[in-house]
Amino acid sequence: MQILSPALEDFVSRLFQAAGVLRSEAVPVAASLVGSNLRGHDSHGVVQVPGYVRQLRAGTLAPGVELKVLSETPSLLVTDAGRGFGSVQTARLIERLVPKAREQGIACGTLRTSGHLGRLGEWAERAAREGVAGLVATNDNGVLQCVAPPGGVEPRISTNPIAIGVPTGNGPLVLDLSTSIVANGKVRLKLTEGEACPPGWLLDADGEPTTDPAVRFSDPRGTLLPLGGEQGGYKGFGLGLFFDILVGGLSGGFSPPAPASAPLTNNALVVLWMPERFAGESHFLGQADELIAYVRATRCKAGVDAIRVPGDRSQATLRERMEKGIALDDGTWRPLVELARELGVDVP
Repeated sequence: MQILSPALEDFVSRLFQAAGVLRSEAVPVAASLVGSNLRGHDSHGVVQVPGYVRQLRAGTLAPGVELKVLSETPSLLVTDAGRGFGSVQTARLIERLVPKAREQGIACGTLRTSGHLGRLGEWAERAAREGVAGLVATNDNGVLQCVAPPGGVEPRISTNPIAIGVPTGNGPLVLDLSTSIVANGKVRLKLTEGEACPPGWLLDADGEPTTDPAVRFSDPRGTLLPLGGEQGGYKGFGLGLFFDILVGGLSGGFSPPAPASAPLTNNALVVLWMPERFAGESHFLGQADELIAYVRATRCKAGVDAIRVPGDRSQATLRERMEKGIALDDGTWRPLVELARELGVDVP
């Protein structure tokens, strides 16, 4: 299925509204999901819609919930999302933190008990568009464990992604990565599409390499390799371990092993820096632009056309998909159509 993004956004928004979500939330949630598809992050895109609707029906995802402030200072904001949509509550957190960063030079906020935050780079980019540098990290409340420590065969932590965004003279520069070799959602997407995973993503329950995505969701479960793979995975696992502690510990949520009663939700940590209050905005932008240009000017080895920096591939995909539309495989499109028929929503 090939569909233009405005039509897909409208379709997804109508699905959520038919499932009981107010338009004021359905529209930004749809835009966030389709925005992931537009940038090539299909695992965080509209493939998530049926799961969100199941959570709404089960009461584990709550529409219309305000962001609850638990503690606040001029540079700090501790909040509870109340199981609200992650894309709605994270946007609210960022909106409240940016003025604090401008005033204080630095601001930090946490979010606990949130629905799926989606593509983490979206929030780092949102801050950077306001002229603020930021770091965003999330965990799965200690419930979803899918990464084993190097040498182990039992999962102990989740993918624990981080995103860093900085303003530059040419717009935001954003790094968005999992501390595992790949996001768990990309494995699920491979399973949905009926495709094998590339070598180097997965180990089965005995710790042997496999390309079968089903091992991540069968019993006993296989594991994702940490960032860095089998040789350098201790680095990725170390990052995941520390961010799990920081996010779970500072937010008031959980790190593994969570209590049996803990819900599968997201917690988040956001730190923002205002360059103007440090060495000045012009110095920051000058350093960023000079380094980026210096990196791009690197002589390429044979077979390489150009040096890329973080975000280049996403931006190229965005331009292409804005023009040509978003291609959705049958494993993603069919459940949306079935959901639409069930909810009485017209299919574009």
